[in-house]
Amino acid sequence: MDQDDRELRGKAIMEVPNQITRLSDNLYRVKSQSNGGEYRVKNDLVGWSCSCPDHIYRGVKCKHMWAVELSFALRRQIEARIIEPITDINACIFCKSVKIVKDGLRHNKHGDIQKFHCRGCGRYFTINLGFEKMKHNPQGITTAMQLYFSGESLRSTARSLKLIGVEVSHKTIYNWIQKYIGLMEKYLGKITPQVSDTWRADEMWLKIKGNPKYLYALMDDETRFWIAKEVAGDKFSREATDYASSLFSQGKHVAGKIPMTLITDGLHAYHLAWKRELYTFRRPQAKHIEHATWKGQANDNRKMERLNGEIRDREKVMRSLKRQDTPILTGYQIYHNYVRPHQTLKKKTPADLCGIEVKGQNKWLTLIQNASRS
Repeated sequence: MDQDDRELRGKAIMEVPNQITRLSDNLYRVKSQSNGGEYRVKNDLVGWSCSCPDHIYRGVKCKHMWAVELSFALRRQIEARIIEPITDINACIFCKSVKIVKDGLRHNKHGDIQKFHCRGCGRYFTINLGFEKMKHNPQGITTAMQLYFSGESLRSTARSLKLIGVEVSHKTIYNWIQKYIGLMEKYLGKITPQVSDTWRADEMWLKIKGNPKYLYALMDDETRFWIAKEVAGDKFSREATDYASSLFSQGKHVAGKIPMTLITDGLHAYHLAWKRELYTFRRPQAKHIEHATWKGQANDNRKMERLNGEIRDREKVMRSLKRQDTPILTGYQIYHNYVRPHQTLKKKTPADLCGIEVKGQNKWLTLIQNASRS
């Protein structure tokens, strides 16, 4: 029996009711198709495994694993995360009564804010979710973030905002970025993207406060989701393996699994880190494709070079980064994954292809509102 036959039989098992019992998120029970018994199929950071003889003695992906994996993929597809703008307020902030009604707008020089009247306690209140106590309105703040991560400098962003009546200094814009990127990072870190089993890694040279550094990046091959990043001092010393290992460890945590294929260039640190973090003796085994540098080959690394080019364009405008723990890199990672539509993905974001749909005309506003409520 080859793998295609096992996949077809697994699909047949999945389509029959009561053949698969979900015991937990990572443990399933599948009925035997021959002797009336059952097998345990579990999923961990290494991947799927089964207690049946076909998997144990032949080391192959058995029909029970196929059945569970197909069922699991279908369930995750149905439960794809949708992040929607928050427009409705459900309860009074004072007495928690749901007897609230809109009661006009509060006007100030930076914009209008919706007022509410609670019929339970009789008090009036306003809610500016995610932007409480902020002097400027949400539209101005999120416009600044969009302009900046689209390629404008801080000062150029400040000049553009002035055209729409928002007068603010470049330092204030940086403070907005620092505050809201940190907020969104914590929120999005709780959501697991549905990435593929093939990942790519690469490093690029950049300057931080005038000093040469390297940015290691890990990206999903199919969806181009930027999974993880690591800022390192170099790529040639023994410490380079630690940096690469940290990158792969972050990737396992974000994706909740390890890839079956890792594609990198010929940097030896990647191979050592792959053995440390991703290699396993359990079958099917993950494989590492090295020396992916020549264009035109099936495993060339042009997708990673495209990501490097995006980051380089951002860095040129800034004339080097100022801090190693700068929020700018995390902000651009969020912009790349959740906000910016990609031509090669048919104008969808990587998050869209990973089952995370951010709705609304202003995706920055949607993300900030949900991050503030989480």
